[in-house]
Amino acid sequence: MLSTQDLGHEYGGQILFRGASLQLEAGERYGIVGANGSGKSTLLRLLSGEEDAAHGEVMTAKGARIGVLEQDHFQYEEIPILEVVMSGHTELWAAMQEKEEVLARAHEHFDEARYVELEDIVTKFDGYGLEARAGEILEGLGIPVDKHREPLKVLSGGFKLRALLARTLASEPDLLFLDEPTNHLDILAIAWLEQFLERFKGCAVVVSHDLEFLDRICTWILDVDYEQVQAYRGNHSAFERQKQEARERMEKEIASREKEIADHKAFIARFKAKASKARQANSRQKRVEKLVIEPLPRSSRRRPSFRFEGRRKSGKQVLVVKGVSKAYGDKQVLRDVSFEVRRGERLAVIGPNGIGKSTLLEILVGNLPADAGTAEWGYEVDVGYFPQDHRAAIGDADQTVKGAMWEHAPTDGLGAILGRLAAVLFTKDDADKQLEYLSGGEAARLRFAQLGAMQNTVMVLDEPTNHLDIESISALSQALRRFDGTLIFVSHDRWFVNKVATRVLEIRADGITDFRGSYKSYAARGNDDHLDREEVARKARARKRQRRRQERDA
Repeated sequence: MLSTQDLGHEYGGQILFRGASLQLEAGERYGIVGANGSGKSTLLRLLSGEEDAAHGEVMTAKGARIGVLEQDHFQYEEIPILEVVMSGHTELWAAMQEKEEVLARAHEHFDEARYVELEDIVTKFDGYGLEARAGEILEGLGIPVDKHREPLKVLSGGFKLRALLARTLASEPDLLFLDEPTNHLDILAIAWLEQFLERFKGCAVVVSHDLEFLDRICTWILDVDYEQVQAYRGNHSAFERQKQEARERMEKEIASREKEIADHKAFIARFKAKASKARQANSRQKRVEKLVIEPLPRSSRRRPSFRFEGRRKSGKQVLVVKGVSKAYGDKQVLRDVSFEVRRGERLAVIGPNGIGKSTLLEILVGNLPADAGTAEWGYEVDVGYFPQDHRAAIGDADQTVKGAMWEHAPTDGLGAILGRLAAVLFTKDDADKQLEYLSGGEAARLRFAQLGAMQNTVMVLDEPTNHLDIESISALSQALRRFDGTLIFVSHDRWFVNKVATRVLEIRADGITDFRGSYKSYAARGNDDHLDREEVARKARARKRQRRRQERDA
């Protein structure tokens, strides 16, 4: 389906990878992993043909249709959502549109030959079922039927990206390339996407930091590390075991070689002056000269150092929420929500999609007014916020990284600013980069560096692991556990919530469940596990069947 020969690429004089010869097959799902900046997204763009390689070549099967997840939704703003999705299958959509035009001109002149050609294309790609397939994909990604005929501009930013994902999936490609497809998806949409990819008959290549997603869908892992791209059979967990075992074998081989050289050198030093052993000593000297120990390659995986520390202690009562309600038009998302937060708690806010978790955080930090109720912060509370759209929080697009950092640590000298940035993996050259050119992971790391400098007593985080790589998520979880202040956060990352939360607040349409303890303990008590994708998907299917029965009985 797709192959590469001696593929290599570099950026700004830094070698990302070289000599990559790969064979990607239909029916397989490949996950690309590696540290931020290692070249994961670059490799994806090279494979999809969006970018030309500095070295080597990429070869795709003749006539193979390629689907790439777009990010620019602005060109489709005025187009009905359903048509945005259907037009993703460009050849079929063009044929369907032209066929309508031929029919519209039939009263003047009916081009029968062209009509037959177009009908053959429509039949070949099952065009009469395209609308139904597009609608099913939109529903699966959480965009309801009553929105499908409306223009794309009615959707929020995250849902516009879902529509672009639906457009890519509806194109029915032979080669499917997805860069961080689970960003902006809730747990139910992720579960649906996993099932879609498991049924996908083409070749899928995905960049993702979501370990559970990679474990569920991948049949191969492409690891971008040591300036190489290495293919491992299996999902992410299998890859980690294989890579660790390979590293240990290399270390043992080097240790064995080093011991062999040391033994030879000891023999030479002892017997080189002894006539009866001189011959053997000379022979061993020649063997030592031929023994070459290749040093272990240096991994590109780097771990940031996040540090959060309150400037002072807040009062014991950090937050009091009383009767907060919020609706968007006819849709009620929060109803009479009340709870209190004490100093030092790490509160995970969970609940089904659309229940108002992010809305609640926006109300708490003062970005959104509640329709009813109050949210009052306690004594000496200073709130730092990580919004879902964290790019807007780090600064203006034309600012430099160091300029955006300096705004939050104005008394620091240049050396201290560069030190703060180095801790979250920005080099001296990176410090002069404009914010608009940062990747999602870089922007997130910068925001956490800013929060560290602000020394807030309370941090409110909305989906903080989005865009972070595996090493960064692990480092963030450790830093938040060490934070001596109070934490309120929303996340769909089950591993992260398990590691960080000391209290769970479940929001439901009929009220809340306030559980003091870890998420693992919360789920073990029989509460709804909103972070278990299979369980969430199963319940959603059951609700859908129940609604259909009720509609039939009505």
